Amino acid sequence: MEFLNETFSGFTAMSHWEYIAVALSVAYLLLAIKESLWCWPAAFVSTFIYTVMYWNGALLMESLLNFYYMYMAVYGWVVWRRGMNNKDHLPIISWSLKRHAVILLATSLASVAIGFVMTNYTHADFAYLDSFTTCFAVVTTYLVAKKVLENWLYWIVIDAASMYLYFEKGYYPTLVLFVFYTIMAAWGFKTWYEEYEQHQAKPLAQL
Repeated sequence: MEFLNETFSGFTAMSHWEYIAVALSVAYLLLAIKESLWCWPAAFVSTFIYTVMYWNGALLMESLLNFYYMYMAVYGWVVWRRGMNNKDHLPIISWSLKRHAVILLATSLASVAIGFVMTNYTHADFAYLDSFTTCFAVVTTYLVAKKVLENWLYWIVIDAASMYLYFEKGYYPTLVLFVFYTIMAAWGFKTWYEEYEQHQAKPLAQL
């Protein structure tokens, strides 16, 4: 009962700005799955709100990540819009397993290094987990902008890891959002994969 009371209090205590950010984040995800250009304006506004919220909550890497998201929202808009001008839309592509292995290794090393710095030289909470989700989200957001199919697989892991972080910080609306994100990322991969097969007429990239 005490847990339920604390959870309910966490929801009711949240600023209305967080609920706005959650709603816009859901809109971004649904529009991204549908390959709609308008996913990027929704992303820009929601990440601006989260940039401020996470900074105030001492999740410094998450705050910096969302500042990066704001930039990538502009970049994604430009890239997708340019693709729409050149043809029907920017095509979905697939990267090789070797290329993804390099990404995983390099990003993991960067996560550990940044986590060490944040642990020893800042007041950040959950520094290593925060760094892990941040570093991989930076890379994965670029994959979204380039329409790399496998971005959704990265998001499944990132979103699942983020749920623990937001639970511990008491960001309950955002926790629910990330549960939804994890499920929708699986749907996003299925949707993009079906379109990739249809337009490319070939299986996923091999080693």
